[in-house]
Amino acid sequence: MARDARRVLSRLWRVSSAGVLFARPLVGSRWTAGRGPLAQKTPTLLDPPRVTRGAAILIAFLLFSCGAPPASTASSRTTTIPIPTTAVPSTASPTATPSPRIGAAVVENVQLIASGLRAPWAVDLAPDGRLFVTERAGRVRIVQLGPGGGLRADPWATVPASTSADGEKGLLGIALDPDFASNSFVYLYYSYAPSSAVTRNKLVRMRDANDRGVEETILLDGIPGNNNHDGGRLKFGPDGKLYVTTGDAENGANAQNATSLAGKVLRLNKDGSIPADNPTAGSPVWSLGHRNVQGIAWHPDTGALYETEHGPSDPFPNCCNDEVNLIVPGGNYGWPTVRGGAGDSRFRDPLIDSGRVETWAPSGAAFATRPGPLRGSLIFATLRGQHLHRVVFGPDGRTVLFQEKLVTNQYGRLRDVFEIASGEFLVLTSNRDGRGVPAADDDRVLLVTLR
Repeated sequence: MARDARRVLSRLWRVSSAGVLFARPLVGSRWTAGRGPLAQKTPTLLDPPRVTRGAAILIAFLLFSCGAPPASTASSRTTTIPIPTTAVPSTASPTATPSPRIGAAVVENVQLIASGLRAPWAVDLAPDGRLFVTERAGRVRIVQLGPGGGLRADPWATVPASTSADGEKGLLGIALDPDFASNSFVYLYYSYAPSSAVTRNKLVRMRDANDRGVEETILLDGIPGNNNHDGGRLKFGPDGKLYVTTGDAENGANAQNATSLAGKVLRLNKDGSIPADNPTAGSPVWSLGHRNVQGIAWHPDTGALYETEHGPSDPFPNCCNDEVNLIVPGGNYGWPTVRGGAGDSRFRDPLIDSGRVETWAPSGAAFATRPGPLRGSLIFATLRGQHLHRVVFGPDGRTVLFQEKLVTNQYGRLRDVFEIASGEFLVLTSNRDGRGVPAADDDRVLLVTLR
């Protein structure tokens, strides 16, 4: 019995030394070192080998009562687990699934990709396998994916972001130009404090040159900011336009003021100019009446735009009501006049909200776009909720057929979720943002495999 236990512990130690986390256990059902999209990589702990009951008890005691092994405690660790940067060959039909599975997803694997980050906020992936990651303090970091990858020590760029230990402002969103391979443009959104000491946010563009960010160019400035409610998500839509989310800068009136850039979803051309087909001529405003939008994503079949939005954090009954909205051009979503599903004909109700007693604090969002049973699912990260939230919409794009919480309370606060070519998701933790309880190796980039 003791010999069996030592043999299994030895195998588990070799895995943990390669970078698998035990402080917050990985989940799944099998050893998968030789199959599936994670094949050719360091194996992750799923089903351990069969052992006697006594050995199993000993293993459980050592792993879950004695804390994490030394390999996961160093805050400066970088990844030792490369992941693919191109799509894995699939036997699934390439035909789009009209509706994703109306039922639970399986969390097949959670794998560490990088650790030792400081309050990361957003990611985007270059064609050469470089994962660009923003840290709120003002650094753009690079995690090289694929063989020999890892978190690079030197930042790709550092910007003069204004941040605070107890707030939300700083370097937030990032988006790579759809033509990055030819023009090397990277777009950033960050908070700063001009001479008046009043926080503002701006959208800038930089260029990748010799693996460093150069030539910062301001595309949009003067977005109202504050210690909290700065929005900050950047993404290019299927129409090639750049979408920017802003918060109300802790002043709800901004959200209903059509001339203010705060509390809005903005739509711009790549050079910062205003598209001719925006709802109001000469205005970047695409929708208004938002409190603090932190996630946007487009449905892979319909191209419809969805967003995740923070509701208020006042005491009951004025609490919570975090939202998921279907965004239409020129739509008014009601903040601060209404919250949640108010049924007020002047405004557009959310498709779902968290109610008045539960707070999700939803952040980055992505749709599952690869062929398979989950295609068309909206998946968003939550901060206070500490889970990935999956939503299935009906054919009308509005009716909610199913929703569930995944990896709840296993990795702390989750800030962003990003689908890669294999159909797996990169997830950022946000435990060093002043509001979490960080583990020794936080913050992290995780690879989550859903089936």
